[in-house]
Amino acid sequence: MKKILTISLTALPFAAMAHVGGHPHSHGLADSFAQGLMHPFTGLDHLAAMLAVGAWSALAVRPAWRAPAAFVALLVLGALAGFSGLWVPGVEPMIAASVLVLGLLVAVHKRMPWGAAAALAGVFAFFHGAAHGYELAGDGGAAAFAALAGMAAGSAVLHVAGMLLGHAVMQRHQWIARAGGAATALLGVFMLTRLA
Repeated sequence: MKKILTISLTALPFAAMAHVGGHPHSHGLADSFAQGLMHPFTGLDHLAAMLAVGAWSALAVRPAWRAPAAFVALLVLGALAGFSGLWVPGVEPMIAASVLVLGLLVAVHKRMPWGAAAALAGVFAFFHGAAHGYELAGDGGAAAFAALAGMAAGSAVLHVAGMLLGHAVMQRHQWIARAGGAATALLGVFMLTRLA
């Protein structure tokens, strides 16, 4: 297990940033939806943030579904802001900070009232969404909205996976929560140093 974790951690720098390069344009609504659905699974920053929100919610937020729901809602709002051309300052640093903070919250099982947890998750989600809105704006019209719907669905799936991981594994084996949260936080630190 330690060997697998070590190999995984050494591979993180090669896949850390999900927003480098262009966004491939699709030709149909189904293709756009599928690309949006898969995007949260292909960018390590998004994958880590979504799983961390779900795991943290399962470990420390009651009711557990509210912070992930706020994340998806504000992700969509941020993407719509990006579609409209609204310039949101500090998108990449805030995405990196979200990975760092959410990882720390998982590692320490930080309890928080659901309103504060939903607000924190929502603020981070807005920046994740804005990054995607900029990328998807070139798709135009219905294709962009289909991709956004797919992205929201993919994000929700990752939140549920994180919640299941939190309930089924991390509550029983707290060292896994600490190790996973610490690895996520280290990814956030790495992302921030790349932006410096």
